[in-house]
Amino acid sequence: METIVVVGAGPGLGMGVARTFGLKGFQVGLIARTKEKLDILVSELAELGIRAAAFPADIRDRDALATALTAARDTLGPINVLEYSPSPTEPITHAAQTTVDSVSAQFELHVLGAVTAVGQVLPEMLTRGEGTLLLTTGVSSTVPAPFLANVGMAMAGLRNWAHTLHAELKPQGIHAATVTIASGVIPGGGEADPDAIGARYYGMYQQRNRAEEVIGDLDAFRSLVAQTMGRDSSAIPVSPAE
Repeated sequence: METIVVVGAGPGLGMGVARTFGLKGFQVGLIARTKEKLDILVSELAELGIRAAAFPADIRDRDALATALTAARDTLGPINVLEYSPSPTEPITHAAQTTVDSVSAQFELHVLGAVTAVGQVLPEMLTRGEGTLLLTTGVSSTVPAPFLANVGMAMAGLRNWAHTLHAELKPQGIHAATVTIASGVIPGGGEADPDAIGARYYGMYQQRNRAEEVIGDLDAFRSLVAQTMGRDSSAIPVSPAE
């Protein structure tokens, strides 16, 4: 039985991915900070007949994340798919208010966390000559948004790295790709429903020649950014992936 590990697992996007892969026959490992919340998600997956296990860790703690991934490997066996999708943390800054600390916090979570996770699972994937790395970014990775400046800096870096991993690892049997979320994650929201999004991730897992999947409307977000230029955008709602 193959195994997927979802890093940054939550009740929305993470569970959409977990349910989709689990119902396709995968075992599921869930990594996030709070054990009690993870235990609830594991129970929900078990009710669907999906074998799942929780491995609590603060993703910003690189040693803890590496330990959690090792525990997932020891419990569930070789990790065939790594999905990385933590939600941004505060503060989220406008461009002119961005500071070293605010950028560092987002890079710690999105970029360094992803580098840590990939570094933990990639050696075994290379030894086997197969594996999938799905790195999630938000719309600000592609569309510059002044009100998501520090998040966008980190997301753009992660997206760039995912594309370079795709190019370098493809000849070695490893599929690396990014999924860009340009919408909210809304139960019952059509394309934005967690299970609909999970199906898109599974499609990327199957289509190994592709480096990126975009969920949502980039042009609509570009229009939103244009409308907010020159006026206060502090109240603009943003999606979980940003």
